[in-house]
Order: sequence, then C-alpha cells, then structure tokens
Amino acid sequence: QVQLVESGGGLVQPGGSLRLSCAASGSIVKINFMAWHRQAPGKQRELVAIITSSGTMHYADSVKGRFTISRDNAKNTVYLQMKSLKPDDTAVYYCNTAGVLEGGPSFSSWGQGTQVTVSS
Repeated sequence: QVQLVESGGGLVQPGGSLRLSCAASGSIVKINFMAWHRQAPGKQRELVAIITSSGTMHYADSVKGRFTISRDNAKNTVYLQMKSLKPDDTAVYYCNTAGVLEGGPSFSSWGQGTQVTVSS
C-alpha cells in the first residue's frame, strides 16, 4: 500500500511563509499526479494545487500568485511553498496522489493531513 507522509505545517503569522512536503512510499511505478487539498472548519474541502505527470501545474484562484507546487520525481515527493499567508489559509492540508503500482494495479492515496494556522 502507498503511504504519504506530510510535514511542514504549523503556526505562522500573516504574511509569513511555510513549505509543506509530502513523500510517497510503496511499490510505485508511475505517479499520474500529485496534489494538495485543504479543508477549513465549516468549509468544503477544496483543491489547492495540482501537478500532473507532464509537469503542468494548476492552482485555486484563492492561492494563485502566492503558492507554488513542485515535485521531486526521484523522491516521489511533492512540495507546496506558501507565501504571503493569510488567516483564510488556515486549514488542514492534505496531499493526494494516484498512479500505478508494481504489477499494474492503479492506486489513489491520501495523506493524514497537516494543520496550517495563520494567526498573529
């Protein structure tokens, strides 16, 4: 089974920066995409950013220009660099990936979530 381990969450002041990391492990032969989602209290979960196997990146309008998604294919790791953070960015952030396992079966996995709190 694929395991996703997230790190980098925490408390930061408005205007500050954080970098989230998510490393995938398991018998992975192909990753189709890696993405970050977030869910704030009382809100629907939303897609924050996604990077495809071809390297194409997409962002939610609310984070465009402030967040950057990147990947390290050799490490099966995705990063989310968050700058100019706002209180509205406060949420639990989840990484998500899907692809192909050794032997051919497809998979989809989610991380456990990491709390990001933006407050003075």
